[in-house]
Amino acid sequence: MDLSRCEGYAQCAFLAPDAFRMHGEEALMYDPSPDDARRDQVLRAAAACPVQAILVDQLEGRDAPVEASPS
Repeated sequence: MDLSRCEGYAQCAFLAPDAFRMHGEEALMYDPSPDDARRDQVLRAAAACPVQAILVDQLEGRDAPVEASPS
C-alpha cells in the first residue's frame, strides 16, 4: 500500500472489508499480508482504487507443487 498516494476514497474498504478499513474519515488501516482466502477481494480492491495506491505482490509459482529434493 502506498499511503502517500491514498486519498481516502475507501473503495478498498468497500470491496475488501476484511483487509482494508477506514479509521475516521481519512486514515486507512490495512492488513499488509492478507491470506489467500481474501486474494480475490484484494485484487478487486486494487483494480478499483482511483489513484492505484494498492500494490499487490504476486509470487510466481505460488500455487505450483513443491518438489522434494532427492535424498
